[in-house]
Amino acid sequence: MGKRKVILITDGDQVARRAVEKVAAEVGCRVISRSSGNPSPLNGEQLVKLIQHAKHDPVLVMFDDNGNGDFGYGEQALEHVVNHPGIDVLGAIAVASNTPMVDGVQVDFSIDQNCRKVEEAVDKDGLPAHDGEKVVYGDTVDVLSNCDVPMIIGVGDIGKMQGKDHFLKGAPITKAAILEIMKRSGYEHAANHDEH
Repeated sequence: MGKRKVILITDGDQVARRAVEKVAAEVGCRVISRSSGNPSPLNGEQLVKLIQHAKHDPVLVMFDDNGNGDFGYGEQALEHVVNHPGIDVLGAIAVASNTPMVDGVQVDFSIDQNCRKVEEAVDKDGLPAHDGEKVVYGDTVDVLSNCDVPMIIGVGDIGKMQGKDHFLKGAPITKAAILEIMKRSGYEHAANHDEH
């Protein structure tokens, strides 16, 4: 079957899960719903098995450290998935949170709460950094700095961002970030969705 194509998402609470499931249905991804939870309920090995059984690519996988600033369950699972020889990581969505004492991760760009592509990092509400800083701070993002991930996009708290990413609105910010990674990875149909 070849390597499975995976997009990493560093958020996994119930709100994020509903948003990610909504987007996956619209853009033609599979989502490992069982990867959601605070903290991540499955380890890296279990996640790899589920990814390999997913019906088609790309596969969206959620990781969550539940506010733990240390190297928590979510980050350990993420590292295992990234380094697995049967997995090809297309990109990662780095989710900002108010976690103190974390290093953060440098992003290629972010999608702000108004669905705009911005050069700098964003905070939990999806507001761009005032000082032009490109580092997103979150409880499950530090590990990305040590992983070989071709594209890292910063977003605020998935499914929230002051209501602007609510799944009933189609989670447009999360959707924009996932589509950017799909486009970069050659999923041509991803470029043809309706802009709003």
